[in-house]
Amino acid sequence: MGLLSDFEAATKNQPAVVSAGESSARNRDEGPVKRTLVNLVPPATIVVVVMFWMLAPASVTDSPWSIVVAGLAITFFVLGLEQVLERHESWRLTWKEFTTDLFYLFLSYTVIGWATSSFADQPLANFKESVGISTEWAMQMPFLLQVALVVVLFEFGQYWMHRLMHDWYPAWMTHAPHHHITQLNAMKGHIGNPIELFLIGLSIIAIFDLDTAAIFCGFNILTVVSTYAHANVRSNPPLFYSFIFTTIRHHSLHHTALSYEDTRCNYGNSLILLDRIFGTYREGESEIVGQDERKRLSIYEQFMFPFQPLINRYKARQD
Repeated sequence: MGLLSDFEAATKNQPAVVSAGESSARNRDEGPVKRTLVNLVPPATIVVVVMFWMLAPASVTDSPWSIVVAGLAITFFVLGLEQVLERHESWRLTWKEFTTDLFYLFLSYTVIGWATSSFADQPLANFKESVGISTEWAMQMPFLLQVALVVVLFEFGQYWMHRLMHDWYPAWMTHAPHHHITQLNAMKGHIGNPIELFLIGLSIIAIFDLDTAAIFCGFNILTVVSTYAHANVRSNPPLFYSFIFTTIRHHSLHHTALSYEDTRCNYGNSLILLDRIFGTYREGESEIVGQDERKRLSIYEQFMFPFQPLINRYKARQD
């Protein structure tokens, strides 16, 4: 049986998706004012991020360390919110989950960041310079339009890469480890096989001449949205946010544990608007997340997952 046949056999005859309600978020002793304020936390975070990059001095915004510090600050801020605004008790962080998540957070900011810069962004920038591509018009755009360009360009590429990973078996094998997480938390967006983490971070932004602060601001906005979309926080942002940006409701449904087929929706890591445009949006929410009978993978299993079918075939031939 070939790889594709294995894939089809493993994913057919699965139960249809069933949306889970907000079991822990409902029936809480919260008044309408407090509930409204909680729901406004994600958009308020974006406003703070934009104001920071607009108003901070160039000595701060031009430093490559500023994007790292700001990204980590966002992550740990949302981790703190999980302690006071818990959405689902079943997603509560344990020390085992926290240390695993912390390892992947470190991996993303070091090895994956270096690989993306060295093997994708810098070669693309060098190519742009060698052939004389100029996009000075982009630098002349207002700051917020530059930020919007960064967000849309990155998410457009990520949407199609993510969708490919759910449609093509070899790519799915790199992405599947991310779907083996059995709960959602603020750092879970960083968990995955290193091959997938590299591929999902590819973009063409290096071709464009943009203000460094606008680039950093755009990436920080993506960090905010993606972090909340993976976080155990009982915030349901209003329509002006959730129509455009991905929320935990959208993304938890993408991670539903019912079957592989049920994950083929809501691909936008940060821009759910792309799913609405391209017909892959699905309404609902799922507290139960994971794949393959919700088997939680170790770090070693995550790293080896794409190669496991070949390893199994090799072992079978040896026997």
